[in-house]
Amino acid sequence: MPRPTSKINLGVIVAMAAIAWSCLGAFEVKELPPPRKTGPLSLEEALSRRRSLRSYRKEPLKLQELSQLLWAAQGITDPRGFRTAPSAGALYPLEVYVAVGEVKGLKPGLYRYHPSGHLLEEMAEGDKRRLLAEAALGQPWVREAPVVFCIAAVYQRTTKKYGRRGIRYVQMEAGHAAQNLCLQAVALGLGGVTVGAFDDQQVKEILGLPSDHHPLYLIPVGRP
Repeated sequence: MPRPTSKINLGVIVAMAAIAWSCLGAFEVKELPPPRKTGPLSLEEALSRRRSLRSYRKEPLKLQELSQLLWAAQGITDPRGFRTAPSAGALYPLEVYVAVGEVKGLKPGLYRYHPSGHLLEEMAEGDKRRLLAEAALGQPWVREAPVVFCIAAVYQRTTKKYGRRGIRYVQMEAGHAAQNLCLQAVALGLGGVTVGAFDDQQVKEILGLPSDHHPLYLIPVGRP
C-alpha cells in the first residue's frame, strides 16, 4: 500500500510552490533565520515579566527577532507538523500576518508567515501601520511599534469537523498563539500588547485578507 502523505510533507510542497511562484516574479518569498530552541530566560521569568507594552523605542527589530516571534506563534515543532500552539484536531485554522515598518533587512510591507519551511511571503508593499492604527480606533501604539502582527482565523478549517463548537476552539487557539508570541517577546527583551478593539472589515481591507480570513488580534511589538 502507498504510504500516506503527512501534513508536514504537504506543507513543504506548498512552500516549494510558493518559492517557484516567487521565481516567476509573482511575489517575494524570504527564508527566515532558523529559530533558537533554548534561551537565557526561563519560562517562569518570562511569565513574571510579561506586561502589556504600549510605548516603544524608535529602533528597528532584527530579522532574527521577527523570525523567533513568528515561530513562537505558529512554528512547527514536530516532524508530523504539530506547532507551538495546540490546535483542536490538529487542523490549524490560524494565519499569521505581519505589517513590517522597521525591520533590518526587510522592506516595509505586509507579509504572511508560512510555518512549513519557516518562510515569509510578501503580500503587499508599503507601511500599513498608520492605516491599521486608524482601524484600531486611533490607538497610537499600533502606528508606533516597528511591527504589528495580525492573527487571523479561517473558521471553516475547524467547524467542518466540530460544527459550531469549532468557533470556540479557534478562538481558544488564537489566545494560545498570542500568549506564545507575547512571552517570546519578553524572552527577547521586547514587549507587545494584544489589541482586540478594531474594525474587522477595515483591517481585512487594509491587509487584503481573503474573504474567509477573519482578524482576531493585532499585536504591536517593539523595544521597551
